[in-house]
Amino acid sequence: MNRIVKSGSSQRRRERGGAGEYQGTDMKAEWQTSTLGDVLAVLRNGINCEQNKSGKGDKISRIESISYACFDLEKVGYAELSEREKSRYLLQNGDILFSHINSAIHVGKTAVFDSSEPVYHGVNLLLMRPKDVVTSAYLDHALKYLFQSGYWRGVCKQSVNQASVNQQDISRVLIRYPKSLLEQQRIVGILDEAFEGIATAKANAEKNLQNARALFESHIQSVFTQPGEGWMEKPLGGAFTTATGNTPPKNNADFYGDFMPLVKPPELCDSAFDSATDGLSEAGAAVARILPSNSILVSCIGNLGKIGLNTVPVAFNQQINAILPDDSIAIPEFMFFQVLSSAFKEQLEALASGTTVPIVNKSKFNSVTVVLPPLPQQRSIVAKLGSLREKTQRLESIYQRKLDALEELKKSLLNQAFSGQL
Repeated sequence: MNRIVKSGSSQRRRERGGAGEYQGTDMKAEWQTSTLGDVLAVLRNGINCEQNKSGKGDKISRIESISYACFDLEKVGYAELSEREKSRYLLQNGDILFSHINSAIHVGKTAVFDSSEPVYHGVNLLLMRPKDVVTSAYLDHALKYLFQSGYWRGVCKQSVNQASVNQQDISRVLIRYPKSLLEQQRIVGILDEAFEGIATAKANAEKNLQNARALFESHIQSVFTQPGEGWMEKPLGGAFTTATGNTPPKNNADFYGDFMPLVKPPELCDSAFDSATDGLSEAGAAVARILPSNSILVSCIGNLGKIGLNTVPVAFNQQINAILPDDSIAIPEFMFFQVLSSAFKEQLEALASGTTVPIVNKSKFNSVTVVLPPLPQQRSIVAKLGSLREKTQRLESIYQRKLDALEELKKSLLNQAFSGQL
């Protein structure tokens, strides 16, 4: 790998009138500053036609085709185009596809088209074809730098379900590039080599992260699928008191305050918790359903099986079913680990009704089978699983920090590249 220069503060981006501007010191004299509109020979939208996923007909690019910032031939649509349409919309190797209508976090994502198979330019991705003053590979890296810096997310126009940038705004964005194509190619070579190494390192870290999680999941699965001597199997509703939450009327502001947390499924993160984003007043708590501490909350609509263990009394909404604690038959942490296991979640999924949004009502929730060993065994299991989970979470933290550091390194390299430091 080529020498990597640490990122400094000499390069900054600032926005003026909707256009991005790179400002730096000690820029090489042979560099040029132009707008994207000046360096693009073509900037246009694609053909708007009815597409399908049959695998038959002419291949059409889609937003999904560039989901991973490279062109994916497996994620195209299909249509029957006329010869005139084919002539106009055929993609050329080196064309850059730009996501200009998407969710805000994806607006500005790009990929270079590099397929040997004929693919035609579809709507919702802009085509950028640079003039000969800048190479396609260099321009793609420059656009990826803008994307990673958060520029497009900051300037896109947002509506309820999507965000967008128009061609006029894109054309005004400033870009710096060496006048020498050989210098552009040199920078691209450094970035490509470095990014290949970063991609390998990220893949290794992600694999280690998955292995750490799989080790814990395998162990917890074995505990709850191999009952020992003296263990009882019971339907959940036959062993515990269960409850479904509710939501006090939202049109009554007097019901809401900071007296008691109101828990919703997104706040269930497979861990213990003592707070929530929303809260109820004393009046709201009086009409809500309240759980005592050490209850197990389970999301049973939508994202099934997300769980939490409350360390303080809480109210909870109707998307959640809960298992109330009963110290005479189960340690709360033992039930927490059991509900966290895939053995429990697989039963939930099998019981779910609804085609688009899976739902497990209280009656079905009560029919889930649980295992209950004697209390001394429960304490031993909790101690072992708690220790293993702590080690797993520590490893996850280490690997996540590595992934974050690699992403920062990538940003740093792009910063150096477009401030003339490579």
